[in-house]
Parts: sequence; structure tokens; C-alpha cells
Amino acid sequence: GWGPFPALGVTGSAIATTIGRGCALIYQFTKLSGGRSRVPVRFSRLLPDFGLMKNLLRISLGVVFVWFGLLKIFEVSPVSELVARTVYWVDPDIIVPVLGVFEVTVGVLLLLGRALRLTLLLFVAQMVGTFLTFFVLPDVTFRDGNPFLLTVEGEFVVKNLVLISAAMVVGTTVRRAKAGRRAAP
Repeated sequence: GWGPFPALGVTGSAIATTIGRGCALIYQFTKLSGGRSRVPVRFSRLLPDFGLMKNLLRISLGVVFVWFGLLKIFEVSPVSELVARTVYWVDPDIIVPVLGVFEVTVGVLLLLGRALRLTLLLFVAQMVGTFLTFFVLPDVTFRDGNPFLLTVEGEFVVKNLVLISAAMVVGTTVRRAKAGRRAAP
């Protein structure tokens, strides 16, 4: 070590590198945002574009739904058996392709950005349906019956929480768009 600082080896090197780069970044940013730079940086340009982000989420959700739906329609989905076992009271040769068509429809509507209220309602219905797996097939979704120990199938279903969250963000645009139309003369 050196003085009051203990010898840190590789960890110390990493800390020093991070501090050095952080200081350099602060210096560069102050110089570029000072107004005298050839490459001016404005704080307003650094703000996120939430409208763009919501559109990217909507399009991403649409692509995922079309993709997963087509896999079911063409009978190459890795979750076809899971769907068939979850909705055991319906013939798998019917439910899996029908669910695929449903997902493609929702995906296309998301991609088009049309009828978003209806589309998001259908989206939520499908997402809620995926959670049936936890109730119908708990032995498939949980290890040793423990709801905190998920199997691969359980993780596959839980990741839908992220999709639901993304749909909620997309849903905020529906209310604003409608409010904007009402405000216009």
C-alpha cells in the first residue's frame, strides 16, 4: 500500500481506472457544454424521448407476439406442449393454432398502433391466461412445490410480468391520445 491506503492489487487498479475515467468524463462534459466547443452539447438533447420509447415498446411487443404466434400456427413452438397441458380440456390441435392466430392478431394490432384499447385488453387477457400454468400445472412450474423455486417453464411464464409492464407503459399513450383529441376544437 501507499500511506494510509492498503494494497488493493487488481481491485485497486479497477477503482483507480473508474475514478480516472469518471473525472475525464466530467471534464469533457463541462468543456463540451460550455458553449465554446466545436461540438456543442445541450442538456435538452440529453433528455429521453418518452414518446419514442413508448413506440419502441409497442413495436417490440408486436414483434414478439407475431413471432410467438407464428411459431404456434406453424406447429414449431417450444411451448405447444405446455399450452396443451395447461388448457387440457381443449383439443391441442385446435387450441395451439387458435392461440397462435390470436397472438398474431394482437401483434399486428400493436405494430399498427390501432385500436390500442381493444388490443391491450386482448393482450392482458392472453397474459393472464399464461399464468394459468401456475394453477393447473404447479408441479411443472415450481420445483418441489416451492413457489420461490421456479422451473424453466415457471421462469418462462414469470417473464410475462415484463411484457405486462411494457404494455402498461404503452397503455399510457392511449389515455393521452384520447385526451389530446378531446382538447382539440
